[in-house]
Amino acid sequence: MSQSNRRQQPAPDRGRERHRGAVTLRRGAIPSSTADQRLLDSRGRGDWKTKDAWRALRILSEFVEGFDTLADLPPAVSVFGSARSMPESPECRLAEELGAALARAGYAVITGGGPGVMEAANRGASEAGGLSVGLGIELPFEQGLNDWVDLAIDFRYFFARKTMFVKYAQAFVVLPGGFGTMDELFEALTLVQTGKVTRFPVVLMGVDYWRGLLDWLRDSMAAEGKIGPSDLELICLTDDVNAAVRHIVEAEAVLSAEQEAIREESVARAEADQRAAADEGGKG
Repeated sequence: MSQSNRRQQPAPDRGRERHRGAVTLRRGAIPSSTADQRLLDSRGRGDWKTKDAWRALRILSEFVEGFDTLADLPPAVSVFGSARSMPESPECRLAEELGAALARAGYAVITGGGPGVMEAANRGASEAGGLSVGLGIELPFEQGLNDWVDLAIDFRYFFARKTMFVKYAQAFVVLPGGFGTMDELFEALTLVQTGKVTRFPVVLMGVDYWRGLLDWLRDSMAAEGKIGPSDLELICLTDDVNAAVRHIVEAEAVLSAEQEAIREESVARAEADQRAAADEGGKG
């Protein structure tokens, strides 16, 4: 075939595409399972001694990649919501407005990098001049990173990705979503409740969507003593974007003031110890 004829041939159809860490797979190269599935499948016990040691190194590499890439991130807020929401849905419009407001307040916006609510939040942040971050995940169905992500990392393992959502965010904002959204919501609440993270605002947006859940938390879970009454105060429920951002900013200001007070107390204690030591030396 001549060179001119080769140039006229159309490019092959990309077909399905999956991102697995730094690797992109297309068409027949896409395996039938994900790294998470293979790690958690108890039926493969015979492979554990030969394969899990290598998996441990791969897992470590995901943490190293995430820590190294996000270490210089400015203050950020993680935003969660359904990948299935349509662009003109109320939650997508709310997410886009939220992303822009967070960017104007000086926050980067972190999402799962997918479509729906995530794409809307990334778009709002990017168009407002903020940094838009997407933390993607290898899934058995197509998804891919949306076009509004400025900084992206693709993960194989959910638990490595979830660590990044918490470690590099000052708050979570959760819009209407499904199982994945609920997973992130309750993990954040558990981390705050148990003191693993402190002064970490959790904002629910979409009052009508979340009202039934909050009623159940109050009337069933709290009423039966499964959580304390104060645990319900960990959640801020609003449809007001400005109120959501203000809640996050105020929580950060309180935490900064507390940290400064602790620092000043430590300095004063050290100075007092030095004076006491000097007085003892003078008496000797």
